[in-house]
Order: sequence, then C-alpha cells, then structure tokens
Amino acid sequence: MRDFTPAHGPGWKAGDGKVVVRDKGLADEGRLIADELGLGYGGEGAEAGPGDVELALGGARRADQESYRMTVRDGRVRIVGPSGAGVFYGTRTLKQEAHGGGTVPEGVVADEPAKPQRGFMIDIARKHFSADWIKDRIREIGDLKFNQLGLHFSDDQSFRIESDTHPEVVSEDHLTKAQVGEILDLAAERHVTVVPEIDSPGHLGAVIKAHPDLQLRNANGVAQRGAVDISKPDSAKIVDELLKEYAGLFKGAYWHLGADEYRALTVRNPEASYPQLATAARRAHGSGARVQDLAQSWLNDRAKTMAPFDRHLKAWNDGFYAGGSVEADKNLEVAYWTGKEIGAREPVSYLSAGRKLTNYNDEFLYYVLGQPNTFTYPTGKRIYESWTPLVVRGTTPVPAKYDDQILGGTFAVWCDLAQSQTQAQVAQGVRMPLRATTQKLWDPDKPELAWPQFVELAGRLSG
Repeated sequence: MRDFTPAHGPGWKAGDGKVVVRDKGLADEGRLIADELGLGYGGEGAEAGPGDVELALGGARRADQESYRMTVRDGRVRIVGPSGAGVFYGTRTLKQEAHGGGTVPEGVVADEPAKPQRGFMIDIARKHFSADWIKDRIREIGDLKFNQLGLHFSDDQSFRIESDTHPEVVSEDHLTKAQVGEILDLAAERHVTVVPEIDSPGHLGAVIKAHPDLQLRNANGVAQRGAVDISKPDSAKIVDELLKEYAGLFKGAYWHLGADEYRALTVRNPEASYPQLATAARRAHGSGARVQDLAQSWLNDRAKTMAPFDRHLKAWNDGFYAGGSVEADKNLEVAYWTGKEIGAREPVSYLSAGRKLTNYNDEFLYYVLGQPNTFTYPTGKRIYESWTPLVVRGTTPVPAKYDDQILGGTFAVWCDLAQSQTQAQVAQGVRMPLRATTQKLWDPDKPELAWPQFVELAGRLSG
C-alpha cells in the first residue's frame, strides 16, 4: 500500500460480521470478500454495524479509477473507491491484512497504483496449459493487483483456441470457446483484462501448416519458418478473418498484434533475398520503398482491421521500423521486449517521438522455459532490487521525464522448450517474480522491506 495513517484503537478482526454494499454494482466484490473471510453477505443498502465491512463507490472526482481508501474505525471497515476495480483492490488489501485470522490495524489506507497496466503474459501456444491452471493464475494475479493477462495463443508450434472460421489451423490440444468464456468471466470478476495475441506476419507456423501456399520463400525457394508471404493477399485475408473472429470472443480493451521477428527482415539485404516482397513494396509505396515498408504497412493494415472493435493495440518494438517511407500507426503502443534483435532501437527513440510504451524487458521479465540462447530464469530478488518501470532495456533506466509515457509492464512466460517444466513448476517458478513485479508497478520507489522480509511476508500471506 502507498500510504497508511495509523490511529489508536483495537483494529478489526473477521468474526461474526457481514459485508454490506452501498451500490449494487459491488455485489461481486462483496460476495467474494465475504466468502474469503468467512463473513455473511448482507447485500445492498443494509447499515454497517460492529464487525461489518462496508463497500461503497465514491471519492474525489478526478481520482485514479483504481484507487481506494480503507478506513478501520469503531470496529468497522469501510472501503471506498471511484470504481469497482478500486474497491476490489481495497478488498485485496483487507484480505492480506486479515489473513490467517490477523487483526487489521486501526487507521486509514490511501492507495493507488503507479502504473495503469500491470500484466502477466502466458505463451499458451508452444505449451498447452489447462483452463483450470489459467484460472488459478487469474485468482493469483487478481489478489496481487495485476490487471492484465496476456494470452499468446498462436505460434509456429500450435494454435490453441477453437476456431469457427478456420478450424483447420487449430491444434489437437486446445481451449474450447466455452473454456475461454469461463476464463473471461473469472477474469472480469477479478478486474483482470485478457489481452489476446495472434502474432503476425511471423510466428504463424501453425497457420502455415494448414495453408503451406502462404509460406514465405526466399529467392532460392527456401521456405522461411513461421513467416507468411505478405505480398500474397490471401495471407492478409486469413489473418484478418481470425482477428475478426476472436475480437468477438475477447472483448476487453486491449489487443496485441505481435509483429516481431519477421524473417524477411533478419537478413542483410531483404530486397535481394525476397524479390517478390521488394516488388510488392514498390508497387504499393513507390519506387523507393523497401521490404520494411511493406511489413510496416502490414501492421498498419491489421490495426485498421481492428479499428471497428475499438481496442487499444500493442505491437512488439521490433515491429516498428525507422527511416522508411511508411511509419507505424501513431496510436500503436510499443511493447518493448528486447534490444537484441536486428535493427532494434533504444527505448528513447520511441519515447522521444511521443509514443507510449509498456515494459516487457527480457533482461528481467522473461521467464523462458529451458533457458535457451542467453536467457536465464528471472528471480524475484533481482526484479525487486534492480528493476523499475523505467528500466526498459538492459539494466539502464530511461530518463525520468518519460515516466508518464511508460504505461506499465508485463512479466511474460515463454515456452520455447515446452517440456522443460510442468505446469506446477511454472507456477512455482514465477511465484516470487510475479510478486516483485507487481510491487514495483504499484509503487516503483525503493521498497521499505529488504528482500528476505518481503519473501517472509509473501510466504505468510499465502501460507
């Protein structure tokens, strides 16, 4: 919590009291905390008496919508926030304070997050995770005050969600739309927005397996893994059909378009290596256009496809190209993950141009199964002691003047070597990194607790 003003008094302890709500829109929050603390649910409009918890909407007109104020006084708890999300986060603090029969101290908590986007992303494409496992993670991150769950569900290895428009691309092990609906319902209850990602024009191997004619080939006829040929109209057609289909399933505010690691742009001379792309680029964008311009327009076209659905759109930082004749849509949010890719620019190059950015720093926030290449499993200690949202690339922070343009961060699980860990091992492996990440997104200042104390606290709250 950001601020606590203590007061003299006995505090509050869960007993025979009940939870009452002042607004019917808080019924879900009320029932949940009542069940968690073993209290009765008094419903809407009842007066709060001794031992009770009261939830209400209110507060300053311009307050952060995720803020809340929790007052413990006269044997009662009152949690007020400008939105259901704020009240929910107040109940999460109450749950932590009352954990294991503990006494919630007398006084006032005034709390709000530093960053509006606090995410956990799971690569469910390379490794199949059960619906129940995903639901457990939603319960976990909801308690930790994360507000986004990213689902990367299509990649070279597999396509993991049932499709009506293109059932031929779906892998044997997958989530049904009914299961996704249950995941979305639980996420909404915990104020977690699910952020889907169909990565393109690379990482489409599962789609290409069913449509091999769409695969990109170089000048020598060699097929390029995972990449579709963006000079072919049918490549755009199938991706757009999938985007539109899943936009009807995932109705949250955010959507990730991918756009990273397109193989045509990982060679020294894309125009010579992929003459069909060079020809298409010149035809579409003029005689001086290059392959990067065709790829940039691909991303912009996918943004246009999603425009009717009114989503905030993200794309990986190496999908934004500098110095071409085509610029990325100005409204696209940069999901900055690495500086290791060919042509990857420093974060400041995006920020100085006025772009908004979310922090996926692969130096701290990437949990890559099997630790391939140079990846090592991140530790909560390192995140807690050395990372802040300003540390976007490597270990050096960007200037503080860009803080408002950094909308938050996401801790990501990537399943490059999928069998390296079981679902249970992944859950255990990310446990403390998740706690450290959300701590720094909620309050990026130097933590008051030393790392051993933070570990002890986390253990006590989940014991």
